Amino acid sequence: MAVDRSIIGLSSEATVNEVERGAIRKFAEAIGDPSPVYARGDVAPPTFPTTFRTKLPGVDLDPKRILHGGEEFAYERPIRGGDRITVVRRIADVYEREGKVGHMTFYIFESEGTDEQGQLVYKSRSTVIYR
Repeated sequence: MAVDRSIIGLSSEATVNEVERGAIRKFAEAIGDPSPVYARGDVAPPTFPTTFRTKLPGVDLDPKRILHGGEEFAYERPIRGGDRITVVRRIADVYEREGKVGHMTFYIFESEGTDEQGQLVYKSRSTVIYR
């Protein structure tokens, strides 16, 4: 099965995510991080942007066939309770490999989150393995 490399560069529409203090607390609890700053919902843990959802054109993957291949975050400032973060996600690369479990397609996604003033808050890069 040939991978469709024409999807490289496609971006999602901008999606606004309201960061609720309760969501920060629940996320911190779910990942087992007892830090008081997270427990109060003041500041979000570094991996919190994984909760932000965007729809990418050209990508319709069955969740049962997805493996998490990695995630990287770079921050300009912390995400705080009460923030409204606008996220745009794009397809940075897509390629195929054969592995021990058979054929795999690797999707590299990049996201940027900005605040209400349009200032960059974070960038992320994730690898999704589809088998």
